[in-house]
Amino acid sequence: MANILICDDERDIVSALKIYLSAEGYTLFTAYTGREALEVVRTQEIHLILMDIMMPELDGIAATAKLRESSNIPIILLTAKGESTDKVLGLNVGADDYITKPFDPVEVLARVRSQLRRYTTLGGMEAKPSRLVIGGVALDDEAKSVTVDGEPVSLTPMEYNILRLLMAHPGRVYSSAQIYEQVWNESATGSESAVAVHIRHLREKIEINPSEPRYLKVVWGLGYKMEAKG
Repeated sequence: MANILICDDERDIVSALKIYLSAEGYTLFTAYTGREALEVVRTQEIHLILMDIMMPELDGIAATAKLRESSNIPIILLTAKGESTDKVLGLNVGADDYITKPFDPVEVLARVRSQLRRYTTLGGMEAKPSRLVIGGVALDDEAKSVTVDGEPVSLTPMEYNILRLLMAHPGRVYSSAQIYEQVWNESATGSESAVAVHIRHLREKIEINPSEPRYLKVVWGLGYKMEAKG
């Protein structure tokens, strides 16, 4: 399922969009300024953005132009009725569509689905492998099972999701905040201890010697990674 970023400085609108889209099974991320949106896109895998035009720090037009320097993620602008000039400017700098406030939930979902279909057709959302293997660790995402050297390992849902995230991007370092936002789908404030506890338990289950891990390694001051070769 797609990851969608909602960016609007009006928190009521963000909350309403989260209700509409979460019911469809999308994974949602939030931002309240254009700068925050750029940071989320830099650190997370985002497949579509709903972006307000009028925002503090960096408005939706400038954020869209910046994103288009390196990304073809579909961007749907959220506009007020009187912002017709801004709509045209937004489309000219690279936005894919716009929705006028106040919006109809049915229209929002239809436009989101349409843009995601286009993005998929262009290869922006490639299918992820259901089986991940690094060294002796094997994760079968269809069966939701993990084995180490052929032996089944029992993981909690959070441990499983952390392992899947890291195994899907071997060698990539994730900070505690990034892991928390991806797995818990919540703001990462105060997340370090929760992630550290789950990492410790995960190591105890997949490592022969948890104090000298072969697979799940810490990069001091930066975060955690799954060793690419194991």
